[in-house]
Amino acid sequence: MLIGKRIAGITTCVFDAYGTLFDVHSAAGKYRERLGGIADQVSSLWRTRQLEYTWLRSLMKRHIDFWEITRDALDFAFDMYKISDTALKNDLMEAYLRLTCYPEVPETLMKLKNRGFKLAILSNGTPAMLEAAVKNSNIAELLDDVFSVETVGIYKPDPKVYQIVVDGLQAKPEEVMFQSSNAWDASGASVYGFKVAWVNRFRQSAERLPGKPDIEITNLMELPNLLA
Repeated sequence: MLIGKRIAGITTCVFDAYGTLFDVHSAAGKYRERLGGIADQVSSLWRTRQLEYTWLRSLMKRHIDFWEITRDALDFAFDMYKISDTALKNDLMEAYLRLTCYPEVPETLMKLKNRGFKLAILSNGTPAMLEAAVKNSNIAELLDDVFSVETVGIYKPDPKVYQIVVDGLQAKPEEVMFQSSNAWDASGASVYGFKVAWVNRFRQSAERLPGKPDIEITNLMELPNLLA
C-alpha cells in the first residue's frame, strides 16, 4: 500500500460503477418495508449471485448481458427466501436503474475534473443500465466516457475488459488510476497493468489473488490528495 507519498504520472482516472460509485444495496433499501426483516439478506445474496454468475458464465463462454444476470440473481434470491411477489421483483429491478451514488462521488469527480484528469467508468453494466445510473446521479457532465463490457462480451476480470479503456481513451496502462470497491476487480486491474486504488468501504480482508492495489482507501474523497 502507498504510505507517505503520492502517485505520479496519472492522466486518467477510471471507476468501477457498482459498489464503487453506486450503492448496490440502495435498490433493496427503497423497498425495505415490503421485503421485511430479510431485506439485507436478500440484497446480499442478490449481489453475491450477480457477481458469481458473471464469473461462471465467462468461464463457460455463455455470455448474457448484466441486466439479465441481475434478474437471474434476483430470481435466485427470491427462490431462496421463498418470495413470490412478482410486482416487488419488478420494482427492485427498476430500482437498480436508479441506484444512489455514494455521497462523496460528485465532489470527488469534480475535484479530479478540475485538475485535468480524464474521467471514465468501466463496468459490467449494460450501456442502458449505466446511462440510467449516471443520469440519476447527475454526474454525466463530469465524465469523459462510460465503457461497458458489452464491447467485448465478457466480464471482469478478463484482461480484454481493461483493454477497453486503453483503446477508448488512448491511454497507456501505467497512466491509468483504476478505482474499485471490489478487491477481485482491483486485483484484475493491477495484473493488467493499471495503477489501482482499492476502495475498501467496509473494511474487508484482502483477497488472496495475484495483483495488489497501489493504495487502499475507505472512500473516494481520499483519492485526489493521493495523486501528484
